[in-house]
Amino acid sequence: MGGERRGLAFYLLAVLFAVFVLFLYGPIATIVILSFQGPNGGLTFPMNGVSLHWFHALFQQQMVGDFGGAVTRSIMLALMVMVANVVLAVAGGMAFRRRFRGATLLFYLVIASLIVPSLLVSLGIGLFFSQLGVDPAWYSSAFGAQLTWTLPFGLLIMFAVFNRFNKSWEEAARDLGAGPWRSFQHVVLPIILPGVVGIALFGFSLSYDEFPRTMMTAGDSNTLPLEVFAMTANVTTPVIYALGTLTTGFSALIIVAALTTMAVLRKRRLARAI
Repeated sequence: MGGERRGLAFYLLAVLFAVFVLFLYGPIATIVILSFQGPNGGLTFPMNGVSLHWFHALFQQQMVGDFGGAVTRSIMLALMVMVANVVLAVAGGMAFRRRFRGATLLFYLVIASLIVPSLLVSLGIGLFFSQLGVDPAWYSSAFGAQLTWTLPFGLLIMFAVFNRFNKSWEEAARDLGAGPWRSFQHVVLPIILPGVVGIALFGFSLSYDEFPRTMMTAGDSNTLPLEVFAMTANVTTPVIYALGTLTTGFSALIIVAALTTMAVLRKRRLARAI
């Protein structure tokens, strides 16, 4: 039995898709390749040798500034945003399951932060803290600014999760004598847990890479995106590519860990259902 013959449109779309993938991932691949330049390598092709020299140079403070401190601050801030995002999104999703006065207005207020330009949000929060006489810092003003970016995504994910949630499972737990908390802990949470992991992944990854909303709210201590931006002005060696390779690898590792966790949770839930 012969295969279906493909027309010209298929090959045109395939070429368009290949060009899109190349445009999307080509710069990342270029950065990764050039990060393995030899000691005398530059910022462009052709490569001058192959080595791990620039990865070693990356951790020398005189070359890139406070790289270690920037990474630590970014990870801590991302963890703070992740935890707050999960708690607020789950609580908001549970609240919006029932209609209450002002629900529509509250929803649009949360989503509106996605429409406002990020730099304006950063500027507004930075000015607000200054008017209060409080110095902006990565753990206070930047934390709040990043929540305006991550929380709407978390809330939308919870809406999608609860839209497919069968309330009869929760009602069955109530009929068996479970209170609201035990019903949530033993019935609702295990079912929505893959979505909660997704919210955690969104919160961490969006915070870890966020630049515009952090630029005017981080204070005197740079996060990693701000440190990378500073490096583009004074670093003219492949050490900046080495930094890009490490941060990209770290982000990919977080995504793989989250997807693995979701797969394990899904298998456990299916095993319990059998």
